[in-house]
Amino acid sequence: MNSKRPVNLDLSTIQFPLPALTSIAHRITGVILFIGLIFGFWALDASLSSAEGFAAVSDALAHNILAKLIAWGLLSALAFHFVAGVKHLLMDVDIGVTLEGGVKKAQITVVASAVLIILAGVWVW
Repeated sequence: MNSKRPVNLDLSTIQFPLPALTSIAHRITGVILFIGLIFGFWALDASLSSAEGFAAVSDALAHNILAKLIAWGLLSALAFHFVAGVKHLLMDVDIGVTLEGGVKKAQITVVASAVLIILAGVWVW
């Protein structure tokens, strides 16, 4: 075993590059979307059960701040996850796999996601 190998188990001291952060955020948004399916399926079931259920879901999304926040959060996670997924697909076909290309694609991912998140916020609120 190589004893000169650095051992740093404190992740708070490591400076991750932007491509690593976008990759980690892609995984986190995937988990958020998976958990968010609970709320989405509940709203779909309630809205399709009856006219009163549809009115209740529609009223919650129109007037309840928590429901709007959850909807915006899920749309934001979906936007980032989609853009980062496209970035990963481009890497799978060997487009921009250099260090400079990875940083540039990560920057594009952050900017495109920010634009989509702002548009989703305008749409929800």
